[in-house]
Amino acid sequence: MKKIQFLKPLINFLLIGFLILSVSRFILFFLFKTRVIETQDYGYIFPIGFRMDAIVLCYLLFLPLALIALVPDRFLQKIQRFFNIYFILFLTFILFMEMSTLDFIKEYDTRPNKLFIDYLIYPQEVVGTLIKSYLFSILVTVLVLTGFIYVLTKYRKQLFEVQLMDYKTKLKIFPLVAFFVFFGARSSLTSKRPINASDAIFSTDHLTNSLGLNSFYTVAFALYSMKNEKNAEKMYGKMDHTEAISRVKKYMDVKPEEYTNKDVPLLHIQKPETTLEKPYNVVIILEESLGAEYVGSLGGLPLTPEFDKLTSEGTLFTDLYSTGTRSVRGIEAVVTGFLPSPSESVVKLNNAQSNFYTIASLLKQKGYDTSFIYGGKANFDNMGSFFNGNGFDKIIDEDDYDSDKSAFHGTWGWSDEDVMAKANNYYKTLGNKPFVSLVFSSSNHEPFEYPEGRIKPYDKQFNTVNNAMKYADYSIGQFFKLAKKEAYYKNTIFLVIADHNTRTYGKHLVPINKFHIPALLIGPNVPKGEKYNKLCSQIDIQPTLLSKIGIPVETPMVGRNLFQLPNSTEGRAIMQFSDINAFRVGNEVVILQPNKQPLQFHVEHDTVFTPKKLNPDLAKDALAHVVTAFYLYNDQKYKLK
Repeated sequence: MKKIQFLKPLINFLLIGFLILSVSRFILFFLFKTRVIETQDYGYIFPIGFRMDAIVLCYLLFLPLALIALVPDRFLQKIQRFFNIYFILFLTFILFMEMSTLDFIKEYDTRPNKLFIDYLIYPQEVVGTLIKSYLFSILVTVLVLTGFIYVLTKYRKQLFEVQLMDYKTKLKIFPLVAFFVFFGARSSLTSKRPINASDAIFSTDHLTNSLGLNSFYTVAFALYSMKNEKNAEKMYGKMDHTEAISRVKKYMDVKPEEYTNKDVPLLHIQKPETTLEKPYNVVIILEESLGAEYVGSLGGLPLTPEFDKLTSEGTLFTDLYSTGTRSVRGIEAVVTGFLPSPSESVVKLNNAQSNFYTIASLLKQKGYDTSFIYGGKANFDNMGSFFNGNGFDKIIDEDDYDSDKSAFHGTWGWSDEDVMAKANNYYKTLGNKPFVSLVFSSSNHEPFEYPEGRIKPYDKQFNTVNNAMKYADYSIGQFFKLAKKEAYYKNTIFLVIADHNTRTYGKHLVPINKFHIPALLIGPNVPKGEKYNKLCSQIDIQPTLLSKIGIPVETPMVGRNLFQLPNSTEGRAIMQFSDINAFRVGNEVVILQPNKQPLQFHVEHDTVFTPKKLNPDLAKDALAHVVTAFYLYNDQKYKLK
């Protein structure tokens, strides 16, 4: 035993780390037991969890092991403080991540991931939300971490002090210990690649799979994976770009002669249903988190009386699915029509900051005024930069409101009714000039703040998602009341559409029911009181809208004009859920996961998934859409010319 005394701090670090991660996993298991035990062989989360915990802890042991074994004793004592800081810092961070996990799961149905990292970039909005919604959790976490650091610091000598011993003896023992640490970190000697998060997938329930991981690992893996996020081929598989484009074109309902530029392979002409001398204006109201489950006219909760009344004035898309779970993904789909992928939304990617197709860049060429109107800071999620570089000439955000004339200011900026009033006032100043405008709401975002006295609350508690949804709906109603009094109203196509749902969770790899969102098109030549009931995607809505404005346009969008889609053509939706992609045609869905073979399911009612034998051709179509997104972005071929 004396020969391995120098390993004592490493062993203690390992034991404390395993204790934290194992206790956390057991707690999470019992908290979500009702759901987890529905999965066959759910007990795998514990051996898988031990394996993934060992990977994290062994990686963290590489540096201290090398220093302890290879640095001569006369120098070791001088760097003892480094070992204390190193071990205490990483154990504290491991504990912090586990304590953050429960609230993150409640919100996003999985362990902390890249979204956890993304939100750290915007401290003003995020800190305000955390304080107002998770104050108790924050206080408990601070108290526990403070106590934990105090105990480790007090007993640091007993736990982490390096024992001196004969240098030659250490060198003899080091290779054996290094082998075990290397094996623990790699977790395999036969596989060509180290074990990773994909190896923890043993069920079709995303949450259950994530319990077999740990939150330090999932965040670290998200950071590591960012180097591959622009290359879907490394995640899902390779395909020749020519084949990928050809397969995507099968779903576009565009005639061969309508493609106009070989260098921009999807650029094509879209003819209007009716040609007008003066084209119509376009107003897109992008509603934060308005899932179908909150919309009365879609069978959801009775929270949208104003929206429901408006359905008699336009066409409601009843079986529409968002492309993702974040606002920037919704903006990507609605404003650019771009395909979803495991990469970050193009709103935040380098190659898309200029000369990237948007509805604003398209209509700006036609003489339209172009604007983005928001109640918060336009720099959030890089929106301001993206819009400014891609055709939006006028950006109105938080600093452009008069506080004396506005109704309410919250964590995410000015209230929806303030945003709607601002939009209406701006449109009135444009006279006869045609305009396209994106209006982005934020009131129905946690912590769900809104002014009193506007609605009859649905819930007794004031700041709830249901009440915020009802207030957002109230603001939609207020906008249309104002707009109908103005001259521009009769010459405008209005689109009210959600960016995504609220909490996206469920026991399937991709909870399709949580991607179900509303869209309502209102305006001249738009069928009134109609419902479009076929399956469709967020990326289909802009081409459908453009068919009504009265002028021919040339776009690279993959989406389809739903009003002209043949009845014989099956509906299609594409959904990106973290690093999992779902490609749905009719009731068949192909699931793509990183470094895994595709899976296919027959879907009923969005919630009943029956495993099916994989259709290779459909799987190739699914892959083609992701590969095409990578190719178009990477080679900068998603543009107007």
